Amino acid sequence: MEKKLIHKSNKICFTGPRIEEVLRLHPEEEIEPERMTKIVEEFARGFHFLKDYGLAATIFGSARVDAQSTSYKEAYSLAFQLSREGFDIITGGGPGIMEAANKGAYDAGGRSAGLNIQLQKNQRVNEYVKESEAFYYFFIRKVMLAFASEVYIFFPGGFGTLDELFEMITLMQTKKIEPIPIILVDKEHWQPLLNWIKGQLYEKNKAISKEDMDLYHLVADADEAVHLIQEMVVNNHDNKN
Repeated sequence: MEKKLIHKSNKICFTGPRIEEVLRLHPEEEIEPERMTKIVEEFARGFHFLKDYGLAATIFGSARVDAQSTSYKEAYSLAFQLSREGFDIITGGGPGIMEAANKGAYDAGGRSAGLNIQLQKNQRVNEYVKESEAFYYFFIRKVMLAFASEVYIFFPGGFGTLDELFEMITLMQTKKIEPIPIILVDKEHWQPLLNWIKGQLYEKNKAISKEDMDLYHLVADADEAVHLIQEMVVNNHDNKN
């Protein structure tokens, strides 16, 4: 994208044709109050939607896998078992891993939510979502996905899944939120990334601390994930109550 060097109030900044077009169409005095109102309203609506959810697990993963894939079957199994353990299941509400998790909760007779994102081409809400809320802003949706749960479970996925994973890790690393279990399901998928984190970020570049790698836990499948969640979450929750 073409960039122009602009001098304004003795400051130098970069802008481009898309930004200039937006500023011409939406002067600052018109767009800012409207945008801020929309953001506040979305936060309030999201928190209200989730406020009565109890013990919960948020499940992330690719929207592109089908019902025949191993990841789909494992996500279904995990959500089914967690629902039987008393967990509410929270997903992004779309297809793929999200559908598998909502279906697992549905078949187990449990409760689940779908927190969808509004796109130009409407993202399909899967048929197993019985309670849902849609968001315009990605960052608000991510806050909602992280807000109500005692454990965050990541199945194989793409950029969106990685974005959500690293945001959660960063929030805990910087102590913006209390440590909450993060579980990565499927060793074949996640191990190369974890090897890179250890080799490049920790050992070679010293960009993270050794204890930062304790913020997440790798498991092979749904059964191993359930066992770990029972140890880290269920027992701890029962002790508090």
